[in-house]
Amino acid sequence: MRISSLKAAAAAALMTVSLASPGLAQAEEKKTHSFQMATGWAGGPLMDIGAQAFADKVKELSDGRIAIEVFPAGTLGPGLKVSETVKNGVAQFGHTWAGYDWGADPTAVLFGGYAGSFDTERMLHWLYRAGGAELQAEWRMDKFDLVSMPLFIRTAEVFLHSRKSVKTLEDLQGLKLRTAGAWLDISRGMGAAPVTMPGGDVYTALERGAIDATEWGTLWENIAPGFHRVTKYVIIPGIHQPTAPFELVINKDAWAELSEGDQQIVREAAFLTTMNSWLTIGQEDAKALEFFREQGNEVVELDPEVQYAAHEAGIAWADGIAADNEWFKRVLDDQKAFAKLWSGANRYRTVQVRGE
Repeated sequence: MRISSLKAAAAAALMTVSLASPGLAQAEEKKTHSFQMATGWAGGPLMDIGAQAFADKVKELSDGRIAIEVFPAGTLGPGLKVSETVKNGVAQFGHTWAGYDWGADPTAVLFGGYAGSFDTERMLHWLYRAGGAELQAEWRMDKFDLVSMPLFIRTAEVFLHSRKSVKTLEDLQGLKLRTAGAWLDISRGMGAAPVTMPGGDVYTALERGAIDATEWGTLWENIAPGFHRVTKYVIIPGIHQPTAPFELVINKDAWAELSEGDQQIVREAAFLTTMNSWLTIGQEDAKALEFFREQGNEVVELDPEVQYAAHEAGIAWADGIAADNEWFKRVLDDQKAFAKLWSGANRYRTVQVRGE
């Protein structure tokens, strides 16, 4: 009789635990969080349809449980050192361009795009369907102790907003241009005189003539900072940056605070924001050339020889870095294998149209 009572009590206890477990799990899923996000941007599309759009989407998908307050560059830390700000816990989230960290490890530019990169359609496929995003996450954790995933992507950038016309290789010689990442080295090798600075400092530098030209974003993105008001020429296409994926970095302790379900919400929000940025920029870029012409700018298309030379210089630069950097070689080899798979894609993905 006593044994039967014990068995009954044990069964009742097990029933209580099994009934309580779903409630406990549900309570865990409904935990609220409040985070801060550092960015490399003062405003514009990178903020509006990038960092802030991501924060808004996370809030929406979590029914308001996960709140991310977005701060412009310089508020929580330097705009070019967002990853450092996040690693140190000053901010829990960060929106940056991986290429800003090329000084710590040049592998960064392979995830941020450089003169030897493939175009944005291929980059998106590599990141999301060929393991590129997983490789990026592994690299960030190994080298910087940060969680990472893509967030925002551009089509090819404007090559330069310039006070001088640039069309040939000769025009590049001695040109004082603002840039970042691998193009600092590559453009120097082609005869330019590059410098780097945060985006918020560029307009004043152009206005004062401290630099001749700048690259920054795509046609549409460059309307907001107003470079066209202090330069005459819009130089296309962006040979230095055929694509430009941006990055979400997360402090690993903050990431560990999130349940698996909430981590998936963050991933989904980042993916949706990235795809929306690509579609939005593509559509708005199509309108922007006419805007610059209406503002009195002259649109200059680089000679094919400059475009070929930049791409070849980018590939040579990357091969040189790969010889002495294990992570760089691993990522570059993976990208080359992907490029080989897609080498004939234009024949079956693109139809030639008269006048294009």
